[in-house]
Amino acid sequence: MKFSHSFIVKPEHLDDQNHVNNVVYVQWIQDVAVAHWQSSASRESQANFTWFLLRHEIDYKQQAFAGEEITATTWVGKATKVTCERFTEIKRGEVVLVKAKSNWCMLDLITKKPARISEEIREQFGME
Repeated sequence: MKFSHSFIVKPEHLDDQNHVNNVVYVQWIQDVAVAHWQSSASRESQANFTWFLLRHEIDYKQQAFAGEEITATTWVGKATKVTCERFTEIKRGEVVLVKAKSNWCMLDLITKKPARISEEIREQFGME
């Protein structure tokens, strides 16, 4: 199940070379992952669990500039008992700007320890 979020590049997203700063792309990758969780997980799941980032792998393909409309799309792939991989593509129209693969661990909000990913969550996010 894919989730997308579109937005316009703002001047504050730019670096000294007048294109989107790589750190901003990392923030967008996290923002779309959080939005996906908030829009798809049950209230009970959101009240009991959160995700902890373990790793990002990012390929920067093209530049983006102020005023351009950008779409970040994310989806979840394979999962273990407590972790999952998440993929993100950031595009300008059909042009891929960034491709990322991230590994996340589910945490219990009370204990702050890794938590088993339930069958309900696996189904909601189409985890393999």
